This record gives sequence, C-alpha cells and structure tokens, in this order.
Amino acid sequence: MTVGDIIKYLEDWAPPGVAWERDNVGLQIGSRRKRVKNILLCLELNQNVLDEAIYKNCNFIFTHHPLIFNPIKKLELDKDNQASLFEKIIKNNISVYSSHTNLDFSIEGVSFALANTLGLKKTRFLLNEFSNQFKVVVFVPEKNLNAVSDAIFESGGGKIGNYEKCGFRLNGTGTFLGSSVSNPTIGQKEKFEQVDEVRFEFIVDKWNLTNVINAVIKTHPYEEPAYDVYPLQNMNIKYGSGTIGELDKDLSVESFLKFVSKSLSANNLRFCKGAKTKIRKVAVCGGSGSDLLTTAIEVNADAFVTSDIKYHTFQKAEGKILLIDAGHYETEVVVLDTVHKKIKQHLIDEKDIKIFKYSGSTNPIKYYKH
Repeated sequence: MTVGDIIKYLEDWAPPGVAWERDNVGLQIGSRRKRVKNILLCLELNQNVLDEAIYKNCNFIFTHHPLIFNPIKKLELDKDNQASLFEKIIKNNISVYSSHTNLDFSIEGVSFALANTLGLKKTRFLLNEFSNQFKVVVFVPEKNLNAVSDAIFESGGGKIGNYEKCGFRLNGTGTFLGSSVSNPTIGQKEKFEQVDEVRFEFIVDKWNLTNVINAVIKTHPYEEPAYDVYPLQNMNIKYGSGTIGELDKDLSVESFLKFVSKSLSANNLRFCKGAKTKIRKVAVCGGSGSDLLTTAIEVNADAFVTSDIKYHTFQKAEGKILLIDAGHYETEVVVLDTVHKKIKQHLIDEKDIKIFKYSGSTNPIKYYKH
C-alpha cells in the first residue's frame, strides 16, 4: 500500500475540490510513491506528535489542520521551530497529508462525527452546498456510447448522492458538414452527413468537470466531439456544512449541558439560554460554526453546539436557541475516530500496517481553576 493509495481513498471520501478555496489541503510533505509502514492520526502536527510518529515507526501522518497554510518565505533551521519540524519530517522520510475544510464539508466528516459523539439520530447536513455541480450533455454514436460513458464514470461523472453511474440516454440524429481539412470518423469531408447518435447527459461536481471533459475528448470517436456544459443551482446532497439530528429523548437544558461536557471532555462550556426548556433537536458544527447560527434557528433546532463564538453572536442567539461553545479542539478531534475506522476498512488486507491516534493532546488552550 502506497501513500498515493491512501490519499486516493481519503479523497474519494473528502475531495479537495469541496474545500474552502483559500484552504491548503492534500499532501503537504512527502512522496505518493512511498510504501506505508504505519499511520498516525492527529488534529495538528507539532514536535511531540512527530516524535511519537517516529517512535511508532509511522511514515504517514494524517492531520486535520494543514501543516502548511500560508506561503513559506524561508526556512532558517537554527531559529525557526517550524523549519526544524520540516527538517525532521524529511530526514525521517515521513509523508504528511492534511484534510481540512474538505473533511468539514463531507458526509461522515467532522460535524457528523460530532453528531455521532453526541448520540444524534436521523442526521443530515444543516446546510447543503449549492451551485457546485454541472450537467454535461455529450452526443455519441450508439456503438461508442458504453466506452465514452465508462470513461465519464471512471473520471468522477454521474454521481448523485449514494448512487454512481447515473445518466440519461436519448436517441436522435446528429448532422455535420466537414471542411476540406476535416477528418470525419463517419462519412466524408465536404459532404453533409446524418448520423444516428445518443444524447447522453449526467451530473458532475465542479472539481471533476475538467477530468470528465478530458475523458470525453479522449474516448470519443469524433475529431470534434459535441458537448454542452450547464451550470446548476441544485442542492448537492453529498456536501454541506454542519449537521442536525435528534436525541433519543428530551433532555433538560441542565442535563444536556452535562451530557455535552461529558461526551466531549469539555470542562468549560460557554453558553446562552434559548427558547426551549427541553432539548431534542440539535444542530452541530465542529470547529468555528457561528455563521450557521441563523440556519440552526430557522430549522427550529433546540440547541446548537459549535465553537469560537463571539460575544455578540451569543447576544443574537439569546432567547432563541441554546447556543453552546464547546471548544474548537473538543468539537473537531472526534473526527479522528471516523478517519481511523475508514482507513482500517481500506487496509483490511494489509495486516502489517498499524493505525495510531496521537496519544496526547495538541490543544493549546488551558483552563484556570481556583
């Protein structure tokens, strides 16, 4: 199993194209060709995490927060802690891969992991992505359709929710008149031709559009394949922000606060009271989710659990929804269990590769008790 194999599997789940445009996700340091020995999972990478990876003979490190986010202007090894971290990573032939906002926006990603930790059922996205898909229509001679459609599906086209290889076929007649320098596959140049063709249409996510068009051009028999690309306003059911679900039973506000604190090992919850005395319908967003407050209120959630909440956001929520700041680290680190499970399933035939979660905490925030 190579680093590239692991990355492909992870990106089929959380594609880099769905990430925030200013994010830096993917392979941060290393080689896709390296064979994987063992794997270490962490929220972010520091010297302590790296030392544990080396001790456990891990040459692949998965992080949620990108190791490299801003452009690197210089690496002065004697003065820069990050530079010395990079040096140690490279000297030990370790590959570092980061899945950040793409993991936030994917099914079974960060917010779904948070919802599962809180025992929520009937979970779905709090707010689905919109306008990030295209409909592509291509016109193909019937005898070549299967080859072209197979290439489309292989390159990422035709996916709708939990279904793959989705498309629509309609028979018709194509016409063309090739110029004197044309080289038609069917018929003759400088002669008007009519050909039995199939109109094949399918949906593709925007980050796969280029790959799909290239696949069409490569496999289509015509010198000049005819195709149309239509931007859609559809809701993308596979990607979105936050998660909403329901508890098995109603809880009082006090009981729910205790439950959140215990479930997330979050010992210093900040919150404001909402409109309900009983909590059942709960919205969550791992990490900084304040932008979803209005949506949580609009869908009649009784409570909203997230982090990094500002004072005036609490003011906006007061009397409308139980808003809880449970900590950035605490609401995101739970996703490592999901990542562990996913990779373990992928490595079911690779008995020699071990997967570890970092045994310590990389949370820089400490709480003063008196």
